[in-house]
Amino acid sequence: MDTNSNIHAPTVASGPTSGEAPSRDLSKLGVVDLMQEKERIEEELSALSSVLSSHGVHMNTSLTTFDGYPRDDIDVAQIRTTRARIIRLRTDHKEVMSLLEKGIHDHFASLQRAQTTAPSDGSANNTQTGQASATSNGDSRSEAAGVPFAKVNSVVAGSPADQAGLKAGDTVRSFGSVNWLNHERLSKVAQVVQQNEGRAVTVAVARKDPNSIRNLELSLELTPRRDWGGRGLLGCHLVPL
Repeated sequence: MDTNSNIHAPTVASGPTSGEAPSRDLSKLGVVDLMQEKERIEEELSALSSVLSSHGVHMNTSLTTFDGYPRDDIDVAQIRTTRARIIRLRTDHKEVMSLLEKGIHDHFASLQRAQTTAPSDGSANNTQTGQASATSNGDSRSEAAGVPFAKVNSVVAGSPADQAGLKAGDTVRSFGSVNWLNHERLSKVAQVVQQNEGRAVTVAVARKDPNSIRNLELSLELTPRRDWGGRGLLGCHLVPL
């Protein structure tokens, strides 16, 4: 069974917009705005991909007959327009991702500098400051490792996900090499699963601690496989956040 059946990746039914949004200087956007722009671009790319699929073509499908004439079984003009828009959006997506990574790095570097230069009064305060600095740096490293991008909606008993310790309600920070910056609406998670059948994949998750207001940070080893007696390679259902 294809792994994608167990990973929820919603599609965008609408086609391309009639007009393109005016260009803006992405370098002036903050991290939050960049994240929103990233989601907007990915949603439009998904919609445009659906348009190509509706014609039975993709980015590299030939639009001419064997003797060089435009095909009459498809809307060649719309496909060319859609492809051009996809190419521009892919370029924008790369720029957004680069700016996002830089923005996140600068943000946590600033937090660490603030902790390092924080004033202290007396040895007791020094100790408290040192503890706070260590805690803050640890939190920074945890955040930098990945913002949660997916939630475990359900786990089948006895499945690879269950055996790895995954539980419903867990939020996924990273799945192998996939994180919040590159998961592409969970399609990359499905790709990692398919490429690592029978091999352990490290999954970083956050789980609510019933005894604390803080989340538990867990690193689980999940081995995708088919022979566990159920559907898919994982036996869990992920939904994007």
